[in-house]
Amino acid sequence: MAKTIAIIGTGVIGAGWAARGLAHGHDVVAWDPAPGAEDRLRAAIDNAWGALERQGLAEGARRDRLVMLGSVEAAVAAADFIQENAPEREELKQDLLARIDAAAKPEALIASSTSGLLPSRLQARMQRPERFVVGHPFNPVYLLPLVEVLGGEKTAAASVAAAMDFYRSIGMRPLHVRTEIEGFVADRLMEALWREALWLVNDGVATTEEIDAAVVYGCGLRWSLMGTFLTFHLAGGEGGMRHMLHQFGPALKLPWTKLTAPELTEDLIGRVADGCEHQAAGRSIKALERRRDDFLIELLALVQKYWPEAEGLQGRI
Repeated sequence: MAKTIAIIGTGVIGAGWAARGLAHGHDVVAWDPAPGAEDRLRAAIDNAWGALERQGLAEGARRDRLVMLGSVEAAVAAADFIQENAPEREELKQDLLARIDAAAKPEALIASSTSGLLPSRLQARMQRPERFVVGHPFNPVYLLPLVEVLGGEKTAAASVAAAMDFYRSIGMRPLHVRTEIEGFVADRLMEALWREALWLVNDGVATTEEIDAAVVYGCGLRWSLMGTFLTFHLAGGEGGMRHMLHQFGPALKLPWTKLTAPELTEDLIGRVADGCEHQAAGRSIKALERRRDDFLIELLALVQKYWPEAEGLQGRI
């Protein structure tokens, strides 16, 4: 049965949610206060639609099932599921979520795409906080299946379960984060790699292109199938992870990595930005997005082919 999904905030993440909802045959109602937001949203969906067609559209999937309305209240009034995607400012999100909560029908679920703010704080001004969850996706939302789901102190367990069921229904793999922690799981892992990458550029060890090549042609290939722990399990040979930790564990005490981020001086910002622009080689962001999407569709198919048992993980995470 088709649902009405409200998308509040239509930047990169909000547009990705809208595209995914439309591709799965739902009605999407959106709101964003920025001038020109509707044109940008429709352009983003158009840019993603070719990839979604190749991946396979649900029955009834159409781009014209998107409606942009002029207020938060109007956008959420008839929605079954509401996904908020405002900028990462706690005060802003608290106010917006309180408005959404007041205008939404009682049975509607409300989720935030926050990438690190705690749900207990975000739900503080809501009259029905029990129906609120964090549903943190990854860009591009319309293709990448991971969504981290967690509730706050006042969230009902049934709301977490219902949100996970809804995300599964639109082709996602929800990961239930059972402990409230800033940054959740995936962003904390990515942040550690990102900080080290910035140090390597800052210290003149490697360029942005060389660092990306190290990921693309090295660890990234293995991680895309096995993740971190199973990759290291194989590194231990027949002894597996137990042998690997005994043999290579002492190296963790060596000062190879830096846990803090370098100061973002104008020089470092310039070197990182210049490196990325060199890598882009004159291609627009939209062109790079289409290239990325083509790759992801093929890669996701390969992961499913070689690790079909991952389907069963959803009941355990």
